[in-house]
Amino acid sequence: MPDMKQLQEWSRSIRREVHAIVLAARDPRTPWYAKATAICVAAYALSPIDLIPDFIPILGQLDDLILVPLGIWLVVRMIPPDVLNEHRIAAAALDEANPASAAGAVAIILIWIALAAGTGWLAYRWLSP
Repeated sequence: MPDMKQLQEWSRSIRREVHAIVLAARDPRTPWYAKATAICVAAYALSPIDLIPDFIPILGQLDDLILVPLGIWLVVRMIPPDVLNEHRIAAAALDEANPASAAGAVAIILIWIALAAGTGWLAYRWLSP
């Protein structure tokens, strides 16, 4: 079982990696598909709102523990290694306290609204005579 210090360091490393991905997404040497994926992953990781809310037992925490690292892994594989290493160094130097993404929050809210509207529409279609 990892202790609190290890968990804090893991959390900091994830935050630095997301920051490096954001910086790499702004770099012209990064392919467009990596930029698009990086923006989505960073917005989700930095968003104060989760796709699966944390108050839902187990599933609420699993999205942070699974989706974010998988997204980071995917983006890291898409970005050229030399570009990513350069931005990892820059992110470590800056090491911002706790960035938040308003765009990520808006995107997640829109997804929830779309899911609610789709569910409502399906329920209406299913229940109407």
